[in-house]
Amino acid sequence: MAGLQVKQNLGGEADRLSSVAVVGLSLLTLVPGVVGGSETYVRELTRQLAARAEVECHVYLPTIAPDAHGGLPHSTIHAYPAGRSTPARLRAMGLAAVAGGRIRSEMHLDRLDALHFPLSTMLPPVAGVPSAVTVLDIQHEFFPGFFNPAELAYRRIVYRAGVRRCQIVITISEHARRTIIERMNLPPGKVRSIHLGLDHDRFTPAPPGAEALPRENFLVYPANRWPHKNHQRLFDAFAILRERGRDLRLVLTGSFHEGKPVPVGVDVRGRVTGQELLNLYRTAAAIVFPSLYEGFGQPPLEAMACACPAAVSNAGPLPEIFGGAASYFDPLSVEEMVGAIERVLDDPEPFRREGLEVAAKYSWARCAAEHEAVYRELIASRGNYNY
Repeated sequence: MAGLQVKQNLGGEADRLSSVAVVGLSLLTLVPGVVGGSETYVRELTRQLAARAEVECHVYLPTIAPDAHGGLPHSTIHAYPAGRSTPARLRAMGLAAVAGGRIRSEMHLDRLDALHFPLSTMLPPVAGVPSAVTVLDIQHEFFPGFFNPAELAYRRIVYRAGVRRCQIVITISEHARRTIIERMNLPPGKVRSIHLGLDHDRFTPAPPGAEALPRENFLVYPANRWPHKNHQRLFDAFAILRERGRDLRLVLTGSFHEGKPVPVGVDVRGRVTGQELLNLYRTAAAIVFPSLYEGFGQPPLEAMACACPAAVSNAGPLPEIFGGAASYFDPLSVEEMVGAIERVLDDPEPFRREGLEVAAKYSWARCAAEHEAVYRELIASRGNYNY
């Protein structure tokens, strides 16, 4: 994007001589392979913004994710001490929150017209640039026991500071918007709901020109082994299904399953490639999604686009996102989970048909366009800010 490149080439003493407004995207807290759906969000958003090229953008990357720019102009910020482990991540974010001067200097924030923080935290903290922060979820407000004391304290302090300092808060469902307004005491006009999208070229019932593969007798659950993902109740429901004579397997993907016991019939795949996950969606009898809390719920949408029927928790925004396309259950009730799974196994066709219709409504192009509208609003407010 020529606007920022011109500003950078002019050097630190140069004035804002370019007439092109530039929006920065700070992805400093991105940890590849760990942050789940939020990684999909930022990678698809940057890719679509690059393809659309309607707003000048520049991406700021951590050293551990130098490829997350999606084709946009970008800089790797070495002053941010990125780490992969939870203690390293908390240490890096804590240092950036209290001593972000070197980071701000390396990012040349004075050359931006607006700044977006897509990963829930405003890092580094800024005051002189109109900004937006995406709050993907506030799980810590509902399930504080799922976080260690350091993580909980960090989320409570930094999330609240970010949403108060920025001009616009973006979130990914109407349910999340309502809870953020309520729990963080924000004016409704400050919080915008933008649904996530779906890659329709990738998530299809079959490869181009090929016939759909036959469905096999297994359930799939793609989720990291985090407390809110509710694996144990799923194991209990799976055991009941097998006791009732269902010849089923359960395939788990995602991180943090290592060394943790699973019942007979459960196949732990760990982190899988995108193609492997796609094959699972295309051949599973159903996806089951028993999460206790979500900001949006991407995996069932991906599965629906592959004509995979879905049994889904009724928690949070999931009914908002999937409408009548899923078989719902209370995630705290093992019996309800069993019943919902049996419904999709016994009569999958209506769920496949409605799932395809629902999935078709979501696109990353639309998601990016709605972000661009926020960026333009921030740019228009630029005159109200002075360095």
